[in-house]
Formats: sequence, C-alpha cells, structure tokens
Amino acid sequence: MATETVAKPRTSMRVGVQKFGTFLSGMIMPNIGAFIAWGIITALFIEKGWLPVPQLGGFGETDGVKNIGLVGPMITYLLPLLIGYTGGKMVYDVRGGVVGAIGTMGVIVGAGIPMFIGAMIMGPLGGWTMKKIDSIWDGKIRPGFEMLVNNFSAGIWGALLAMLGFYAIAPVVSAFSAGAGNVVQFLVNNGLLPLTSIFIEPAKVLFLNNAINHGVLTPLGVQQSLEQGKSILFLLEANPGPGLGILLAYMFFGRGAAKASAPGAAIIHFFGGIHEIYFPYVLMRPLLILAAIAGGMTGIATLAITNSGLVAPAAPGSIFAVLAQTSRDSYVGVILAVLLATAASFLVASVIMKTTKHSDEVDLNDATSRMEQMKGKKSSVASTLTGAGAGAAAGGGVGVLAGPVRNIVFACDAGMGSSAMGASVLRNKIKAAGFPDVKVTNASIANLNDSYDVVVTHQDLTERAKPATSSAVHYSVDNFMNSPRYDEIVELVRGSNTGGAAATEGQDAGAGTPGGASASGPATAVAAGTVAGGTAETQAAGNSEILARESVILTGSATTRDAAIDEAGRLLLARGAVDEGYIAAMHEREESVSTYMGSYLAIPHGTNAAKDHIRKSAVSVIRYPEGIDWNGKQVKFVVGVAGINNEHLHILSSIAKVFTNKEQVARLEAATSEDEVLELFGKVNA
Repeated sequence: MATETVAKPRTSMRVGVQKFGTFLSGMIMPNIGAFIAWGIITALFIEKGWLPVPQLGGFGETDGVKNIGLVGPMITYLLPLLIGYTGGKMVYDVRGGVVGAIGTMGVIVGAGIPMFIGAMIMGPLGGWTMKKIDSIWDGKIRPGFEMLVNNFSAGIWGALLAMLGFYAIAPVVSAFSAGAGNVVQFLVNNGLLPLTSIFIEPAKVLFLNNAINHGVLTPLGVQQSLEQGKSILFLLEANPGPGLGILLAYMFFGRGAAKASAPGAAIIHFFGGIHEIYFPYVLMRPLLILAAIAGGMTGIATLAITNSGLVAPAAPGSIFAVLAQTSRDSYVGVILAVLLATAASFLVASVIMKTTKHSDEVDLNDATSRMEQMKGKKSSVASTLTGAGAGAAAGGGVGVLAGPVRNIVFACDAGMGSSAMGASVLRNKIKAAGFPDVKVTNASIANLNDSYDVVVTHQDLTERAKPATSSAVHYSVDNFMNSPRYDEIVELVRGSNTGGAAATEGQDAGAGTPGGASASGPATAVAAGTVAGGTAETQAAGNSEILARESVILTGSATTRDAAIDEAGRLLLARGAVDEGYIAAMHEREESVSTYMGSYLAIPHGTNAAKDHIRKSAVSVIRYPEGIDWNGKQVKFVVGVAGINNEHLHILSSIAKVFTNKEQVARLEAATSEDEVLELFGKVNA
C-alpha cells in the first residue's frame, strides 16, 4: 500500500509536466511555419547570408535611411504576437486570442527583445481573464447591446493587460531570459553543455521534452540566433542521431519483431522526423537510455567545438528540417554532429544488446503500449512497429489501431441526424455481437478530437475528419443505414477485443447515449422498453414533445428532393422549433453531403453553423408512397430533424431500429394513420 501511495504523486507529476509541455507546444507548433519562414529569410538575406539583400536583411542604408528589413520585425513582433494569439485562442477561442495578442504587445514593447516567454504568459492569461470577465455578465446583457459590451470589454481589458505586460511582466521575463542565457553561456564556456543530454534524452522518452524544448530552449535559441546568426540550442533535442544509432543497433543485433521493424522505424525517424518511433525500443531495454545520452552528449560537444548551430527551430526533427535551418557556416559541424551522435549511440547500444539477454519479439507490443500510455494518446506511427490496424485498412479503414476498440464515433457536418442514425445502427450490431461496453457515439466534424479508436464518416467527409483524428481507424460509408462496412467494423471489434468486451473506464456505452438498450433485435429492443435515458414510459414522454401528430404526414405533396426538404422544414417551422434560416441551412447541408440513409429514408437537417436557428428539438415525418428521386436514389420517407443538446436522439434511435427491419419498413409503408407511425417510432399515445 505504501508503494502505491508513493507511486501516485510521481505519476501525477509526470502527467502534469506532460500536460504543461503539451500546452506550451500547442502555442509553438501551429506557428512553426512562421519560424521556418523567418529562418529562411534570415539564412538568405542577412549580411552573412547566402544572398545578402540590405532591404530584406536589415543592414546598411538606402538613400541615407537605415534599412529595417524583415528579419528584425518578424522576430520581434510577428512571432510573439502569433504565439500570444494562439495561446489566448487555446483558452478562449478567437476572443481570447485577440486579447492575448494585445497583452503580448505590452511585453514586446516593454522588453525590447523577442518576447517568446512573455507571449506564452500573456496569451493564455489574456484568454483566461477575458473568459472570466465575460462570465460575469453572461446572459445579463440587454438585447441589442451585446456587440457594444463585447467590443468595449475586450478593448478596455486588452489595454489594461498591455500596460500590465509593459510595466510588470516584461521586466520579470527579461530578467529570467537574461539569467537563463547566462546559465547557457556558462555551460558553453565551461564545456558543460553536453551534460544537458543527461536530462533531455530521458525526458524525450517520457514525453516531458516539450516543456523544456518549447518553454526554454526555443525562446533562448531565437534570442541567441538574432544576436549571433545561429544557435546551438535548437539541436539539443532535435538531433536525430541518438535515436538513429539505437535503431541501427536493433537492425544488426536485435531479434524477432524488433529487428524486423527497425529499418522502417529508422526511415520514419531520420527522414520523417518522428522521434517517438524509437521510444518503444528504449522502453524494451531501459539501459539503452545510456546510448541515447551518449549520442546526445557527443552531438552537442561536436556542435560546441565547431561553433555550429541552426538559424531557427527544426520541427519536426528530420534531417531535412535540420539541414534546411542550418547556418551557412555550420553545415560541416551540424552534419558531423548528427553522424558522430549516431556512431556514439550505435556503439553503446550495440555493447548493451550484445552483453544482455532479452526477448525483443515478445516485448515490442508491450513497450509500444507503455509508450502510448506515457504519451497519453495513441501514437500515429505505432502501426509501423506492431502492424496493428492492417486488418482494418484492408477492410476500408486507414489509420492505426493500438489495442482494443473502446470508442467509435460517427461524424457528420452537424452531428445531428445522419451520424446519430448510423451510430444507433452500429451500436445495436456491436451489442448483438457481445460487446456492450464498446462506446458508439456521434459528433460533428468540428468537435472531433484524436481520442477515438474508430471514426465512421460519409465518404464525402472522410478527408475533413482525418486531420483531427489522425491516429484512428477511418471507415468511409455511402449508406448510414445498412453499409457493409458495419460488419467489417464488428469483425474489427471482435478481433481486437478477443477475450472479452472492451472495457471503458466507469462509463457504460448506453449511459446517456441513444439506443443504450440490449439489441437482440430491433423489434425486441423497442418492445423491451429499455432505451437510453430510461424506460419506455420515459422515452414516450420525451418523444411526445419531439415528434407530434401534427408533424406526421402520410402523403407528402412534394415531387422533388428540394421540395421535400422544404415540406419537412415547414413542419418544423410550424411547430416553432426553427426559424426560416434553418430551412435554408437544410438545403445547404444537402448540397454538401447527401442525407440519404438507405432503406428509402432521407433525414434532411441543417449544417453545424445553423444551430443558432433552432429554438427547440423537433422531428417531422413525411411519407411519399410513390417515391421521389433523391440524387438518383428512391426515397419514400423524409424525416426532418432539428435538435438541441441531443434531445432528439431518442426518436432517431427508434427510427433507426425501424429502418433496419424490413418488416417494420413494410408496416410503415402500409400505415393508414398517423398513430400507427407514432407507435412504430416508439411513441406511447395518451
């Protein structure tokens, strides 16, 4: 018990530092392109650059006026302002970003030096404080005065923050920067800088390097580069040599899966710059951290001896990025630093591997899983090591599957209709297969994040979903009701969760989600009366508000797709659920991606941006006995949807169950009264 008590604070501290480092890198990484642009301009156009241009490089005079150039203003104003804006936006969207940038301007002017650390303080501070201020009068502003209050509150608070940055924050950050710079210079002058590898290399493997690299090294390196034209600090962490040496040692002296996967990992690491690819190899044999440290120390020592460095950060840590940012007079030193770091790391790793006995083949998967646990999410390159996800890719998925499938998300533009129906259908299939704990949800593409194992989208939306969910397995479908991909996903779940259903931490898939019932069959699920959110009586009460008798039409008058959308939208409008703008958004949604679901069903609804046009949740149902053409598909049933806070998902779950059962669809086609339709969709009549 005592051991557990000691272990928890250590884990919490590591996780806390990881989160802090991730937050810092979140401000830097989106702006790396700007750093690269500044590095290119610096390398080319300064007085000692490849193509010196006084007007661009900022040296000399033109017509008796000193040239300002691009180099100085970009590093002094542009980059810190971008960082400050990004930091504020991370905390409180665009409004927080604007106030954060205003506050950053105060520290920029107050310090007179590149204020990257100041920007990392003022950006989030501006966003957080603006968020708190807005919460004071949230919902209390009289209609028509919102813009006035919002603009003046941001302007006044931004001005105050700028003054705070000028008078208070700038002097403190300047003193810290000067002190940290003196420490670095002391280490350089006394030949001690290579010792930093003792901390940096283990930090990389533990995913703690972002706090060091982006919080200290990059800001100090930029300041040093501005003064000296280059900085060694940019290569303390980014040198690919130490990791490459370890992977080469596995290529020659490894065993089994580790040996087989090492060549591919080396290519990704060295040329792609994804250093985390070698972390599992170190975790398999923790002694190999000594090889990484030896390589890092050798590389830093070489840079110090040859007085070499980069002009800007190299991100990612690819050899191409390193060479692209190398100072004009440092190519020999930088290349030597990479080669000698690789050699030192390789030699130490080879000795360790030759003198210790180990089964690499068995432990590579476990080491990869441990690496992902420390990272806090799935690795985008893990499949290179383990081969995971190959089966999924063959079935139409692209991405990585590391471990059991625990959560699946259906994504569409608004996350309101199509995705909810598809999620309900697949949820029932997965539960029927014996995996009730696999969570199946729906969301809008705008709200996706990289925490899902499997992402299902309409084939026209897959490319939009991939950037936000790069480590997930992706499935593209063209029919949300009965796509053959669903059976492939069920097999994926069965294969990855062998030995029992995938566990979720403290949350059942049915809790708070539609269709959380047992899914032995569509009819059984409805008859059993157990649905998400409670019993059949509970569902009936909710559905009576969402789907009313006056919103059901047995014979629609429309003969075209657009007219049917108008008809469904007018029923929602008549209920007071939406305004006119929502109907226009329904057409806009249909033009981007079809809402045809299969089984003669279409569910037109608005775009994600149209949620402001929804007054309350409602569903309309129109039957077209003769059918209408819907982008080349025959549609007999049109279900109009408008939902707030997922209140409409109960009824959509019932509709999904009906349309996955041929007998139920036949009953719906033969219905002679609105009450029959309501009963089929799970509404108990008073």
